[in-house]
Amino acid sequence: MRTVPKGRALPAVPRPPRPAGALERLRRHRYGRLVEPLADEASFLVKPMFGCLACYLHGRLMLVLADRRPPWQGLLVPTAHESHATLLRDVPGLGRHPVLRKWLHLAESAADFDAAAERLVAMARGDDPRLGVESAPRPPRSGRDRGRLP
Repeated sequence: MRTVPKGRALPAVPRPPRPAGALERLRRHRYGRLVEPLADEASFLVKPMFGCLACYLHGRLMLVLADRRPPWQGLLVPTAHESHATLLRDVPGLGRHPVLRKWLHLAESAADFDAAAERLVAMARGDDPRLGVESAPRPPRSGRDRGRLP
């Protein structure tokens, strides 16, 4: 680990907007082909999340690709409770997730899964305000405080 004299900062290192590994992970994912049209968007970001693949667009978590055992199989749609009714009406096959009740879920077993997934991707690309949640900002932690109890 490199130490820096007090009062001096390390030079900023430019971070690539999309690491190659993230796009590769998307391409290898079972449902990656469904959201691949979003990869052209400048704000698109992919991150692993609890064994799933989180897709961020327009600064919000828009879709989560879940390829595990039911009920964690299909597309998870992070959204506010206020948007549930209209989204359930507008996207056939969409339902409330049985565990994460605050999110909606398009199960792989849903009739017309691909068509409904394409509809959700188009809505995300169009920045539909009903889709997505913003991450709460985390306060910065100093190295001294790590691992200490309050």
